[in-house]
Order: sequence, then C-alpha cells, then structure tokens
Amino acid sequence: MIVVTTPTVSGTEISEVLGLVRGSSIRSKHAGKDIIAAMRNFAGGEIYEYTKMLAQAREQAVDRMIEEAQILDADAIVAVRFQTSMVMRGAAEMLCYGTAIRLVQPATTPGP
Repeated sequence: MIVVTTPTVSGTEISEVLGLVRGSSIRSKHAGKDIIAAMRNFAGGEIYEYTKMLAQAREQAVDRMIEEAQILDADAIVAVRFQTSMVMRGAAEMLCYGTAIRLVQPATTPGP
C-alpha cells in the first residue's frame, strides 16, 4: 500500500477516488511512567516515555487506516494527515486520515 501526504502519487494517475479512510488509537498515560516523565520535565529535555507512547499510537492509527483502505481494494492513500486531541485527562486520541484511491494500472504487453 502506498501512503503519501501529497495529493497524488508521483509518476502515476488516479483512476478512482474511493473516499475517506481513517484510523485512530486512544492511549492513556501509565502512572509509573507519568512519575518518571514528570521528573524528566522538571530536569528538562525530551520526555522519552511520551515520545514512545505517541509513536506507538501513530503506528497503530496508520495500520488501522491502511486496513480500511484494503477493504476498499485501494492501491494507495493520498493526502494523509495526523490529528491529536485530548479525550479525557491523561488520555489522547491519535487520528490518521487520508483519501483511498485506485491507480491506473500500466498496460501489459502480450507475450510472444
């Protein structure tokens, strides 16, 4: 599956727009990791625990978006975007969305 943030896939032509596909993941903080993160916040620098949590949420959201596109028999997803929002205190949603498309398939040459 081709997944791009651009409105088209370079070097190809869109044959059909299948529509919006999306995937999301909601993650909450872990109390133990939250304590470690608070200490890192006090000292300054990257809060690795949250960086890792958000990276996992992004990957899961992308995987779910791709699954939705595969159900539509898409060749690619274009105009992919991410959005995050707080669902409740200590929990955030990572949303990934784009447009599922089919590409014009190259003509095959007949055999000998």
